[in-house]
Amino acid sequence: MRSYRFVQLDVFTSRPLEGNQLAVFPDASSLSDTEMQALAREMNLSETTFILPREGAIEARDGVKVRIFTVAEELPFAGHPTLGTAYAIRSSRSDHPALVTLDLKVGKIPVEFSERAEGVFGEMRQRDAEFGATFPREEVARAMGIPAGELADEWPIQAVSTGVPFAMVPFRRLETLRSLSFSFAQAADYLERSGAKFLYFICPQRARDSLTVEARMIFYNGEDPATGSAAGCCAAWMVRYGLAQPGEPVLIEQGAAIRRPSQIYVRAGRNGDSIIDVRVGGHCVEVLRGEINL
Repeated sequence: MRSYRFVQLDVFTSRPLEGNQLAVFPDASSLSDTEMQALAREMNLSETTFILPREGAIEARDGVKVRIFTVAEELPFAGHPTLGTAYAIRSSRSDHPALVTLDLKVGKIPVEFSERAEGVFGEMRQRDAEFGATFPREEVARAMGIPAGELADEWPIQAVSTGVPFAMVPFRRLETLRSLSFSFAQAADYLERSGAKFLYFICPQRARDSLTVEARMIFYNGEDPATGSAAGCCAAWMVRYGLAQPGEPVLIEQGAAIRRPSQIYVRAGRNGDSIIDVRVGGHCVEVLRGEINL
C-alpha cells in the first residue's frame, strides 16, 4: 500500500470554509496520469493539484512542476489552483519565499507574496490576454435560456484566454445574475462550437471611484466558488473595453450563490492594442491535512 499526503486549502478568502477548495499533493512523483485523475475524482473538488518535485537547481531555473486536474480532465492552467499550490509551497519552506514560480502546462507562472492585515496575500501574473471570437447576444441568451435583453449590449460577449478560454457574458442587472438558474448541459453544445471552454457571467458595477464585479461560473462539476483563470480574462476584457483603466485594481466577488464567498483582486495593463501584465490575487487559508492510501 502506498500513502500520499495532501493539504486542503480555501483559496481567494482569508476565512476558513469560504472561497474555493483545493487539494494539493506535495509529492506526486510516483503517481501515474490515471491515478492523478482518479484522485481528483476522489477529492471531488473543482481542482486538485499534484506537485512533481525536481532538483533544487532545476526548480530555481524552471519553477516547480505542477499538474492540475478537475474531476474530468487535466487543465493546462487554472487560477485558484495556481495561487493555492504556490501558497502551499511557500508555507512548506522555512524561508517563506516572497516569489514562487510554478511550471504548468501553459508555461511558467510567477506568484508574489506579501504580508497584509488579513494574512498572506498572493498575486500571480498570468499570460498576456488573447482575444477570440465575439458572439451574438441572442445566441448566447438562447443557449442560457434567458431573454436577450437581460444581457448588456454596451460591451461584446467575447472569448478571452490567459491560458484557458472563457466567454465573458456581461449582465445588465445584478438581480438577473443572482437569480440565474443555469445548467452547464444547456450550453455544452453551443460551447463546443464556440471556441470558448466555459461561460463567465459578470455584472460590473462602478460606485464613485471603485469598480466591483459580481461573477458566477457554472461548469460540469457544478458552480465554481472562485475562478482565477476567468478573473484574469475578465480583467483583460475590462481594460480592453474601457470599463477599467490600465492598472486599476478591481474586486471580483464570486461564490455567494453557493455560500462560498470569494474575493478575487485583479488588474491589467495595456500596450497599444495588447492587454498585458494580467494580475490576479487573493488570500488562502489551510483547513485540512490528510493522507490517502492506494
